[in-house]
Amino acid sequence: MEGVSKSFGAVVALNDVTLQLPAGQITGLVGDNGAGKSTLIKIISGVLTPDSGSIQFLGKPANFASPADARERGVETVYQDLALAGNLAVWANLYLGRELTVGPKFLHVLDKRSMLSKTSEVLSRFIRNVPPIAEPVELLSGGQRQVVAIARAGAWGSKLILMDEPTAALGVAETKAVEEVILELKRRGLTILVISHNLDQVFRITDGIWVMRRGRVIGYRGKARSHPDEIVSMITGAAASAGASE
Repeated sequence: MEGVSKSFGAVVALNDVTLQLPAGQITGLVGDNGAGKSTLIKIISGVLTPDSGSIQFLGKPANFASPADARERGVETVYQDLALAGNLAVWANLYLGRELTVGPKFLHVLDKRSMLSKTSEVLSRFIRNVPPIAEPVELLSGGQRQVVAIARAGAWGSKLILMDEPTAALGVAETKAVEEVILELKRRGLTILVISHNLDQVFRITDGIWVMRRGRVIGYRGKARSHPDEIVSMITGAAASAGASE
């Protein structure tokens, strides 16, 4: 993104935002509530259109017209509410919007057998313990639902996955399971952007961190050369204040 701005009436959500996501890495995006993180993800994923600025994806202009347009180019998003259909089975959620069919044109019938047989294969690429694929998603634990949503995002030739608070409200064991899935996506070469308020998590799984405050990008820090206290000071503005006083 270069020079991207977005306003909603008098409210400036993003102000001249420029950042890069290194290919094949997990990048964290942190900031206080209202910093502009969710707006930024919605612009990258085609939900919103920027007022100004430009976006490039894999070296080509990428002002996506819609989320479907973004998905076709390889950008998948896992929102905090997961966007799973609770009354549908795991296999049906995996193929939601991408259903396999058989039969002549205009008389397509869902190919349930193929979708069932391929679901375990697809999920096992990313999940060590695949949940029961015939179970309705609403019967799964929060962690299981989250890993299904993340694995679904990584299953369809994705190149970039955006995640908004992927472990919010999960317990320690479930958080660990979700983080393992995210790291497996990285091992398979995907580029990942993770929004998280959990700085311990950010330092566990990311390679670098972008910090936002009040709609602006404050800076980038490589994980190996930073620490949580520095990130907190950037989020709160303490770092800028200290620099001004010096």
